[in-house]
Amino acid sequence: MKIAFQGEAGAYSEQAVFNYFGQVKTLPCESFDAVFDAVNAGKCDAALVPIENSLAGSIHQNYDLLLKNNLHINGEYPLRVRHCLIANPGVKMTEIKKAISHPQALGQCAGYLRSHEIKPEQVYDTAGSVKMLKESGSRDTAAIASRRAAELYGMEILEEGIEDNPENYTRFLAISKEVTTPEGEAKTSIVFTLKNVPGALFKALSVFALRDIDLTKIESRPLQGSPWEYLFYIDFIGATHEAHVQKALDHLDEYAVMLRVLGSYARFKG
Repeated sequence: MKIAFQGEAGAYSEQAVFNYFGQVKTLPCESFDAVFDAVNAGKCDAALVPIENSLAGSIHQNYDLLLKNNLHINGEYPLRVRHCLIANPGVKMTEIKKAISHPQALGQCAGYLRSHEIKPEQVYDTAGSVKMLKESGSRDTAAIASRRAAELYGMEILEEGIEDNPENYTRFLAISKEVTTPEGEAKTSIVFTLKNVPGALFKALSVFALRDIDLTKIESRPLQGSPWEYLFYIDFIGATHEAHVQKALDHLDEYAVMLRVLGSYARFKG
């Protein structure tokens, strides 16, 4: 199999690919748009994209891309993110004045950087920051990225686990052209729009409450081209082939202007 992800080799997304799919070929992509394009064009069998981080929240661009593309969610994987302070070989901690990384990684290590008087500087990618550092040969600059990125580029780890909050997880979704029918406990992701009338959202959510369906996430996103109107993304426990779920979706369809099932997939249990 070949699996697409966003970022350079050694990115957290690539580590998630190996953890979820096993030893597969990977296809690094410059952007999330390029990841979805790769799946649509058949350049890969599937892709793994981040959808939310336990500290930073949702990756809104990928919610929009799920709606824009006719692809299906067929799996999920939560990755424990451990940030490393990485330097060129032979560099000592006392030499470091600046750290480069993706803005989200820098934000997750902000307290650590302040306590060591290290100035943060944003670049496009965590693994890419290690690649840039290696090419520059700088001795006063470190990168923040994964252990695998350090090993891949032959760099040294000055300190591991530098994130301010250890409960740092990123949830990834596996996407492909294929529709899956999960066995065992499943989750389903949907997106819908409603008329802007009193009680609309209450009625929409009640279709799940009436059937004791557990909602695990709800996210609203602006509806592009329609100011002050919104899309609602919901994850819930259950699969579309289950009778009570299908009845809930049929009921929701009575209220929704648009309703789309993004996928039913096995619920991850680590």
